[in-house]
Amino acid sequence: MNAMLFDLTTNEKEKGTAKNVRRPLADVLRPQSLGAIFGHEDVLAEEGTIRQALNEGALPSLILWGPPGCGKTTLAHVLARESGYRFVALSAALHSTTEVKQAFAEAEMYRAQGKNTLMLVDEIHRFNRTQQDLFLPYMENGTITLIGATTENPSFELNSALLSRAKVVMMKPLTEEALEKIVAQAEKTMGRSLPLTPQAKKNLLALADGDGRYLLNLVEELLTLKVSTPLSPEELAKRLRKRALRYDKSREEHYNLISALHKSLRGSDPDAALYWLSRMLAGGEEPLYILRRLVRFAVEDVGMADPHALVKANAAKEAYDFLGSPEGELAIAELVVYLATAPKSNAAYVAFGAAMKDARAKGSLMPPKHILNAPTELMQNEGYGKGYHYDHDTEEGFSGQDYFPEEMGRRDYYQPTSRGYEREVKARLERFAQIRDKNKGEK
Repeated sequence: MNAMLFDLTTNEKEKGTAKNVRRPLADVLRPQSLGAIFGHEDVLAEEGTIRQALNEGALPSLILWGPPGCGKTTLAHVLARESGYRFVALSAALHSTTEVKQAFAEAEMYRAQGKNTLMLVDEIHRFNRTQQDLFLPYMENGTITLIGATTENPSFELNSALLSRAKVVMMKPLTEEALEKIVAQAEKTMGRSLPLTPQAKKNLLALADGDGRYLLNLVEELLTLKVSTPLSPEELAKRLRKRALRYDKSREEHYNLISALHKSLRGSDPDAALYWLSRMLAGGEEPLYILRRLVRFAVEDVGMADPHALVKANAAKEAYDFLGSPEGELAIAELVVYLATAPKSNAAYVAFGAAMKDARAKGSLMPPKHILNAPTELMQNEGYGKGYHYDHDTEEGFSGQDYFPEEMGRRDYYQPTSRGYEREVKARLERFAQIRDKNKGEK
C-alpha cells in the first residue's frame, strides 16, 4: 500500500510536524466531533452518560472496551477536543512505568495552572496489577481523567479498584451501515469511487469485519489501483489479503465462541452449531480442543437420553486423529449435527452432583452389613453378608434391597426424563420402585 500517491498532508499547526508530511487515510478521516463518529448510537445517545458529562463539564474516567478498529482511540481524541482537556496518549505496550510517572508529573503541573488532562492509555490490559494501581491516586484527586482502551474483558484484565473509579463503555464492531458511511466519506475526500462492482463493495465491507481502520486501509489500497473496469468479487479477493477472523485462542473470543457452540448444541440447533464450529476452525482453533468439549457435551448434556452419543464423540475424535485436517474436520461437523439433534438429558449429571455432595457431607459411612463380603468366620459372626439376596435368583432379576448406609437411608438422585433412551430407563426404575415398596409391605 502506498499512501504517498495521495495529497494527504498534515495540518502543520495541529500535528506539530513538518509541512507536507503524508498521512494515512484513516488519520485524515478521523472524526473531530461526536456528531462525525459513525456508529455507536447507543454509546453516544443524547441522553447517555458521555453526552451528559460533556454538557455538565465533568467528564468521568472511562474504560472503552471493544474490538480493534471500532473507534476507541477516535472517541478519546474527540472527548479531549470537545471537553477542552489537554490530551496525552500512552500505550501499555510501548511506554514504561517511568514514562507513565513522568506523564503524571506533567499532568500535576498543568492542573496547578488550571488545565485538566485527559490521558488515553491504549491496551491498558497489558499493564500488570501494580502498574494499574499507579493510576488510582491521580484519578481520585482529579489530576487525570483516564480513558483506558482495551480489547479484553475488563472484568478479567483490570483491577477492581481501577474499575470502581471508571465507567466501562462497551463499544461493538462497526455495523455495515457505519462502514458504508466511512467508504462514502473516503470516496468523497479522495474525489473518486472505489473500482468495485456493487457486490464486490459489499464483500469489502464484510472483509473489514467491523473494523473501520482496517477498512480504510483496504480502501486506500484499492484507490491506488489502475483498472479499466470495476473489480468483481473474485478479482477483489485475489488482489486483497484475506483478513484473519477476530479470534484469540487464549482470550475472551475463544470462550465466547465455545460458549456459543455449546449453547447452540444444547438448544438443538444444528445450523447455528455448525456456524460456530466453522468460526472456531476458521479462526485457527485446535480441533482436538473442540473435540474435548464435544465429548464433555455428550456426557453432560445428552447423557442417558442417548448413551450412543459418547461413543459417537469418541469415534469422531479417533477419526480426526487418523485423518487430520481438513478431512477429519468433517467428522467433527457430523458429530456436531448428531449432538445437536440428539435428545438431551442432564439427569445423570445432576444425580452425580447430588451424590458427590452427600459423599462429602456424610463422612465415612459403612455400607450395610448385608452387602459386605464375609471371607472369615469373624466377619460372618459379625453379620457380614447376612440376609443378602442374589438378584439373579429373583423372578425379575431385582431384589429391591437397600444398598445405602443404614445411617443415611435411601436417596433418589437420578430422575430420568421421558426423552430418548431415558424413557425406557424411567419405566424400568418405576417398576423397580414398585417391587421395592411391595417388599417393604411384606416385612
